[in-house]
Amino acid sequence: MPVNAPHIVSDVMTAPAVAVGRDTRFKRIVRTMDELHVSAVPVVDGEGRVVGVVSEADLLPKEEFRDRGPTRVERIRRRFELAKAEAMTAEQVMSRPAVVVHPDATLAQAARLMAVHRVKRLPVVDDEDTLCGVVSRGDLLKAFLRPDEDIEEEVRRTVVSYLFPLHAHAIHVSVREGIVTLHGPVHEGRRALDDRLVAEVESHERRALLRMVM
Repeated sequence: MPVNAPHIVSDVMTAPAVAVGRDTRFKRIVRTMDELHVSAVPVVDGEGRVVGVVSEADLLPKEEFRDRGPTRVERIRRRFELAKAEAMTAEQVMSRPAVVVHPDATLAQAARLMAVHRVKRLPVVDDEDTLCGVVSRGDLLKAFLRPDEDIEEEVRRTVVSYLFPLHAHAIHVSVREGIVTLHGPVHEGRRALDDRLVAEVESHERRALLRMVM
């Protein structure tokens, strides 16, 4: 039976998450983000479903154009930013559709979404798009803070015992500064086994580097 990866979004997300409604006024949004020290907040409808996200980037046009009117070129080339500068509510200023992630997504998948879409935070939603939490870049880095002892126990229990049921007792696992070293007597099918072993360890511990002496 496949080994389930233990590091998923629900392990590190912040829940419950603070969100704003469609009709939340601009100033209240700014105050909420300042009080929470966050760079973005989800926007939800009356049923708690995520309909958009308001980020610092969405709010800045109002400040940029506060003391001056846009030039003719800006009216043509920056019409979306100008619309946000005139916005008064979350629904008017938010970015949509929201880039979201599900609780059972891996940390690697969440990190990839953030990188591709250039965002710092992701709303976490269920199958009905209802807000479950929020995951940030900082949350994703929590996986790097696990003690070596925890990694060692996990690799031994969920990887070595699964792949080498007949030799698990003879395979030694050690971890130092996130580097996993395996010593053992397994030789048959070495190349295919190595590839599978690396994949299993990486799926369980994204911070771990792997050395094998077999």
